[in-house]
Amino acid sequence: MLHGGLLSKLKAYYKWYVLGLVSVGYILGELGHYLIGTTSKVTAEDLHYGDKSCQLNATHLHLSQLPVICEKVNSSEICETLTLNGTRYCEWGYNGLGIDYQVLAGPAFMAVFTVVGVVLGVVADKYNRARILSFCTLVFVIAILLMGTVSEYWHLVILRMIMAAGESGCNPLATGILTDLFPEHQRALVLSIFNWGIYGGYGIAFPVGRYVPDLNAWGLSWRLCYYSAGIVGVVIAALTFLTLREPERTTIGEEGTGNAKSDSVESGKKMPQVTIWHVIVQPRIILLCLAASIRHCGGMTFAYNADLYYRDYFPDVDLGWWLFAVTVGIGSIGVVVGGVVSDKFVSRMGVRSRVLVLALSQLIATLPAFGSVVFGPLWAMITLAFSYFFAEMWFGILFAILVEIVPLSVRSTTVGVFLFVMNNVGGNLPILVDPVSKAIGYREAIMIFYAGFYGISAILFFLTMFFMDGPVEKEEDTKTDGQDNRAYIHDETRHRPTATVQNARL
Repeated sequence: MLHGGLLSKLKAYYKWYVLGLVSVGYILGELGHYLIGTTSKVTAEDLHYGDKSCQLNATHLHLSQLPVICEKVNSSEICETLTLNGTRYCEWGYNGLGIDYQVLAGPAFMAVFTVVGVVLGVVADKYNRARILSFCTLVFVIAILLMGTVSEYWHLVILRMIMAAGESGCNPLATGILTDLFPEHQRALVLSIFNWGIYGGYGIAFPVGRYVPDLNAWGLSWRLCYYSAGIVGVVIAALTFLTLREPERTTIGEEGTGNAKSDSVESGKKMPQVTIWHVIVQPRIILLCLAASIRHCGGMTFAYNADLYYRDYFPDVDLGWWLFAVTVGIGSIGVVVGGVVSDKFVSRMGVRSRVLVLALSQLIATLPAFGSVVFGPLWAMITLAFSYFFAEMWFGILFAILVEIVPLSVRSTTVGVFLFVMNNVGGNLPILVDPVSKAIGYREAIMIFYAGFYGISAILFFLTMFFMDGPVEKEEDTKTDGQDNRAYIHDETRHRPTATVQNARL
């Protein structure tokens, strides 16, 4: 009896254990993804790729003390002649930037991530998601481990492609599993916590990528970052395989409440067959995907360039822990608040409320995002924190919206296709930062593709709201004067023309 009671209590916490497990796995995957941005300078010096520039090599000096700022010198000869009190304070070397870096960070990863993500989304709708997720976790963990062994630039490119293939399954697979485990009133919060793994991994990459290479433990330098993440990842992959079980697939949102406006309410009949094409051609899906792609570009631009940008403009100020605190600490609060607010109002306004929260959060985040690029170190971090609080509400809410307006039969496939488009557009557009920065300046390029795209996405999300349904009308099980109202509703529905997916909005 005691054993049975304990077992039942443990089962009650199982879904939260699953949330924690898949979230930690996602954090590790994103850590491996974004480490290249924080280790790029030291990695470029070792593997010899990307651009060279004049850089400050004396950390005890402040920019105000220098007669000439190193970063403003474009000649190696002049760079090596700059001195202060007879001591050279600049060096000419790899800065971690350039088209080689942008390709490595973006297209090399996204090219595989997006294509395999669609394939895995289709597979997830038909086969055991828990087992597929276990395999995907093992693939990207092994790739992260092997990144610590590379000796050539192209080795790193190939391994990032393999890592992308494994990690591409995390979001569509875990989103489907979590959606089936948690009820509607917790869904946006749960998906926000899970998708925070992106920002958790990205935030952790700042201190790991900045300080672990400087330790040069066992002479491994930047390679230790990948070894450490990979070893922890092996443990998570094992737990995922041994303890994660496939939950029962359930209908949710519009489909689950009967708001799909189809003749599926007729007793004993199933939903009409819906294809992925019917789903993705809906105006609300197209507009939502466009808005998400623009927002994703803004986030990826900052993610790939934040550490390098602040190193370049403030080489005398160590902002590693500040960036970690803002992205992980403030971002975490924003994720939770966004999920709670969205879940709070969804029952009153329907899925439209989630889109409204999404649009307002990105609009509020836009102006301080500009401040984080324009201001000096102190105010840059303050405005970045304010921007991050609102900006990071978006991802969990976005996927709560998506899974609630898509039928069960193509849910994982739709998430995979959605990520394919979003990541191809948003993940590859940051490559334009390099040519634009050489034309108008690095800071100006970051302002356009980071803060500017936040604002554009807010406008597009707001427009998307008008294509969404309002609150779901719940069926009333009432009887008046002995008459069963449900019989009338049933009969009326039977005589309706067969509803199409286009007018049903799924």
